[in-house]
Amino acid sequence: MTSAQNTPTTPTTAPHRTALVVGATGISGSAVTDELLSAGWTVLALSRRPGQAREGVRWLSADLRSADDLRRVLAPERPTHVFFTAWSRQATEQENITVNGGMVRDLLAALTVAPLEHVALVTGLKHYLGPFEAYGQGNMPDTPFREEEPRLDAPNFYYAQEDALFAAAAAQGFTWSVHRSHTMIGHAVGNLMNMGLTLAVYASICRSPGRPFVFPGSEMQWNGLTDVTDATILAEQMVWAATHDAGRDEAFNVVNGDIFRWRRLWSQLAAQFGVEPVGPSAVPQPLEDQMQGIDEVWASIAAEHGLTEADVSRLASWWHTDADLGRTIEVVTDVSKSRLAGFTSFHRTIDSFTALFERYEREGLIPPLAH
Repeated sequence: MTSAQNTPTTPTTAPHRTALVVGATGISGSAVTDELLSAGWTVLALSRRPGQAREGVRWLSADLRSADDLRRVLAPERPTHVFFTAWSRQATEQENITVNGGMVRDLLAALTVAPLEHVALVTGLKHYLGPFEAYGQGNMPDTPFREEEPRLDAPNFYYAQEDALFAAAAAQGFTWSVHRSHTMIGHAVGNLMNMGLTLAVYASICRSPGRPFVFPGSEMQWNGLTDVTDATILAEQMVWAATHDAGRDEAFNVVNGDIFRWRRLWSQLAAQFGVEPVGPSAVPQPLEDQMQGIDEVWASIAAEHGLTEADVSRLASWWHTDADLGRTIEVVTDVSKSRLAGFTSFHRTIDSFTALFERYEREGLIPPLAH
């Protein structure tokens, strides 16, 4: 990969662009779909089950773990661009490598006759932090994380996905980009990693009986600096990379662009729900433990307010939020590479959360906010 410093940002041109969004019902996939539609693209949305009908979107259903199914579904399709946002969590990292690396390899193999120009892949900061089973352990690079850091000497399914992408690009002649996001906040239901909706549900549960909104994580995360990725800025960067020369054949970190401390943001979030913010204990209090047996409580809240989803397991990913908020290491990301290349979008994190909470409220996913 080459340095992107001071590279011209001339957009590439094409008479017609058709995007295949892989994992289109997820947080990043739905945000990419929105971004593409707003720019006038034709979108092929691939997921296991079709999503909501939308003008400009044609849904395709396939099992990403089946090479045969991918060939069957994708053989007649002719996308010019692919935005790969899907992954499948497995019990071990070796299984993650086999399954997730295989999904990228098999999907691109199913598109060998398509006129592919560019493929964009979403990964994340486990590129620098290591896989779930060795998360934050061993010799990690210093913060803020930069794209030029060498890979860790440990199995990692992100590396397998990248290698499958690089091999297909070399064989099929398209350009590529990799987008390494931090904790994602965005709009999706039934997603395995959704901190925004998880915190909104947690705050709503706290408000109902008047319990305090306790920060469930570590003192390190409470007091230290960190950042997050709004799914909309990820989508903007992916589309930018797919359509500008400076985005070709590069890996980019992607976060909002500001840094914050949870000890300040927590009070701001609490105010939107009318709950009492409380800092961490000396020992983390994981949400996965706190929320045991909460299903009936949420079902009651959903019935009282006429919410659209009474199954809390489809809204809250307690385990993932615990993993992020319980870290005992600093995680901050450098995004100067993409800025120097010409991608200068910036989101203020409190605004990202506020916009998300208001959208959840409008769509009946959470009770009314404390306006």
